[in-house]
Amino acid sequence: MAQIDHTVHVALGERAYDILIGPKLIEEAGAILAEKFPGRRYGIVTDEMVAGAQLPRLTAGLDAAGLSYDTIVLPAGESTKSYGMLEKVVEGLLSAKLERGDLVIALGGGVVGDLAGFAAAVTRRGMDFVQVPTSLLAQVDSSVGGKTGINSPHGKNLVGAFHQPKLVLADLSALDTLDPRQFAAGYAEVVKYGLIDDPEFFEWLEANRVEIFSGGPARGEAIARCCAHKARVVIADEKETGVRALLNLGHTFGHALEKDTGYSSRLLHGEGVAIGMVLAHGFSNRLGLAPGQDSGRVAAHLQAAGLPTRLADIPGELGSTDELMAAIAQDKKVSRGALTFILTRGIGQAFIERQVDPQAVRAFLEEMRAK
Repeated sequence: MAQIDHTVHVALGERAYDILIGPKLIEEAGAILAEKFPGRRYGIVTDEMVAGAQLPRLTAGLDAAGLSYDTIVLPAGESTKSYGMLEKVVEGLLSAKLERGDLVIALGGGVVGDLAGFAAAVTRRGMDFVQVPTSLLAQVDSSVGGKTGINSPHGKNLVGAFHQPKLVLADLSALDTLDPRQFAAGYAEVVKYGLIDDPEFFEWLEANRVEIFSGGPARGEAIARCCAHKARVVIADEKETGVRALLNLGHTFGHALEKDTGYSSRLLHGEGVAIGMVLAHGFSNRLGLAPGQDSGRVAAHLQAAGLPTRLADIPGELGSTDELMAAIAQDKKVSRGALTFILTRGIGQAFIERQVDPQAVRAFLEEMRAK
């Protein structure tokens, strides 16, 4: 019998689904899926790193439930979110003779979830899929809300589709296998929810960060609160035509930095977001919108969590400011050439600014590069 510590419902009418949060849900996935989706076959998509730690747990449960499945194992890393790997997954699903009514299981972090979800969206013009996120970042953010896709040489997540999962199983036990750097990177997305519009949650994180990292009850509560926050935003703006863009706080800077570092292990996604959130608060202060002490407070909390907060914290040489600006100009929030940023008036007071002066951004980046 699965232990469900928290359930978050994403109320999207015919596309509604639940996020189940608890320990050992990967082992229990077979029983849960057999009950919720009887008569289906499954295509498991995972990566080489996750396969070693988590795939046997999943397949044992599927076997015990008498479910039929095929497995596609991909290389680990952000570079897997590519056209070539998309083709491998789609052709793998077709070769397994999975039908439109069958289910894709995305077992892994944000890369696997984004790629497998996109493959499900386009294979046979749309297959159902289930998210089984194994990283903190995926559990609190990328597995929820239906954003799927791959990267382009022009930038991150520029090719994709909105395709909601049928179910999300967030196994708290899976987080125990993460290395400290990966866990910290996911924590940046946790902090983001407090910085957008919930200063009380940010204060709670300041008080409970140690317990979250050590695996106490605060960890499950933090994940549930993040998922509930994201669910509210997705329900209000499923396809990011308005308020959902707030979830990109720190991401415009962060994505540009990821592109500049070649989507490599030099800079994990959450690390880019951490630097990006500090830059967003600093840039807002530079524009006279936010108090300077808030930027320092955000940086101090992220630093205490083991995250980078400055451009100088990124290993190796960064590209030129022109290259960073070119990456920012390819951001998905750009509209008719105008830069859109998520700025802030202080902690918990983020807002969308659709007419940001590129020269002001350039000057700010030049100054931050010198620090």
